[in-house]
Amino acid sequence: MKVFLTVLALAVASASAFETVVRPKDIPKVPRVEGRITNGYPAEEGKAPYTVGLGFSGGWWCGGSIISNEWILTAAHCIGGDSVTVYFGATWRTNAQYTHWVGSGNFISHDSADIALIRIPHVDFWHMVNKVELPSYNDRYNDYNEWWAVACGWGGTYDGSPLPDYMQCVDLQIIHNSECVQYYGSGTVGDNIVCVRVVDGKGTCGGDSGGPLVTHDGAKLVGVTNWVSGAGCQAGHPAGFQRVTYHLDWIRDRTGIAYY
Repeated sequence: MKVFLTVLALAVASASAFETVVRPKDIPKVPRVEGRITNGYPAEEGKAPYTVGLGFSGGWWCGGSIISNEWILTAAHCIGGDSVTVYFGATWRTNAQYTHWVGSGNFISHDSADIALIRIPHVDFWHMVNKVELPSYNDRYNDYNEWWAVACGWGGTYDGSPLPDYMQCVDLQIIHNSECVQYYGSGTVGDNIVCVRVVDGKGTCGGDSGGPLVTHDGAKLVGVTNWVSGAGCQAGHPAGFQRVTYHLDWIRDRTGIAYY
């Protein structure tokens, strides 16, 4: 990890009224790469061919999503260092179908939101390596309230567990922002955020930053992993993602990718 625990300040009148949040990448450093889906299930080969592992030169690990032959979508707080090694088509994290080294000149971070793009060398698609579609412009105002989605990543299956390298996935239900605001306040949960319920400790955790949240219905990328409760990944409190529909114009203007 690049940094130790980072707690975001809440822009509310009484900070004590709401919980803090923490970026999964910034959960305290351990002497091994940390990437975690808590209480999920092992992914069969090819389960999420759009999911990539991102090993940054600074020594931290994040996830990302293939959105075209030449672009990865991830979290801005992941971006850093001189380069990143992109792991494509890996079920076992370090046993990728292939990898690409990408220099920092190909990183594009959003100016004010926790979302970023990485330009990659052209990759061909097949059942182990493929893109995930973005929502269409017709769905840009869909809040996906109560929709089910899946998040996938690598690592331990509970807080403090040994690190298995096999990809894990977890099914999560999206909630209305008004429910999420009750935990974290409107200073953290803005229109650019989509939240999910964390039930029975099932959710995202350390190293899952930047990874995908993809709807069961239609298989659309609706979220980029951003933060979890400062009380812990398994505390049962909502987790937050960048809302992809909020950033469709930003993505289109930099990549040309759009669905109408």
